[in-house]
Amino acid sequence: MDKFISAADANRQFSTLLREVREGRQYVVTSHGKPIARLIPVNKDDDVAMRGRAALLSRLEGQPLSDAGRWTREELYEDDR
Repeated sequence: MDKFISAADANRQFSTLLREVREGRQYVVTSHGKPIARLIPVNKDDDVAMRGRAALLSRLEGQPLSDAGRWTREELYEDDR
């Protein structure tokens, strides 16, 4: 579970926060009571990105190919202004 901390407190305790994040703790940094950032371990973020990438590729593999035909260079860069 995320622990909330103000930006001012996070600034004062940054070294301690980094040490705790390294150990797996997560923080949400707030400014004037509103969330503005999240501190999470790097490996956790990598896991999220890898799962997202895998989900996207799986979804794309299941979609049929569409034949859009061939385009000329002029059609690709046509300016409709």
